[in-house]
Amino acid sequence: METITVSKVAVAIMCMVAVLSLSAPLAVEGLTCGQVASSIGSCVNYLKVGGVVPPGCCSGVKSLNGIAKTPVDRKQACTCLKSISGSVKGINYGLAAGLPGKCGVSVPYKISPSTDCSRVQ
Repeated sequence: METITVSKVAVAIMCMVAVLSLSAPLAVEGLTCGQVASSIGSCVNYLKVGGVVPPGCCSGVKSLNGIAKTPVDRKQACTCLKSISGSVKGINYGLAAGLPGKCGVSVPYKISPSTDCSRVQ
C-alpha cells in the first residue's frame, strides 16, 4: 500500500513540475531596443545639428558596439537604430553614418534608413 501512495505522490510532483515548466515564461536573451536607445540617447542632439560629439555619446556607441557581439544582436541593433531614428525628427543621416568612426568603432553596416538589417552579420 505504501508503494502505491509513494508512486502517486511522485507522479503528482512530476506532473506539477511539467505544468509549471510549460507555463513559465521563457527567458529572453539578446539586445533590446531599450538598451540601444539608452546607449545612444546622448547622441540625439549631435545627430540633429552636428558639432562636437559629446563624450557620453561616444561612450554609449562604444558600449553598444561591445554588447552587440553576435550577428543576431547586430541585426537587432540595426533594426532598433532604424526604428529609433525614424521616430526622431531632424536626424542627419550623414552624421549618423559617420558617428561610429568619430567614436573610434567600426560597425559592419551603414547606419541609414535604407540599410537592410536582415543582411547584417
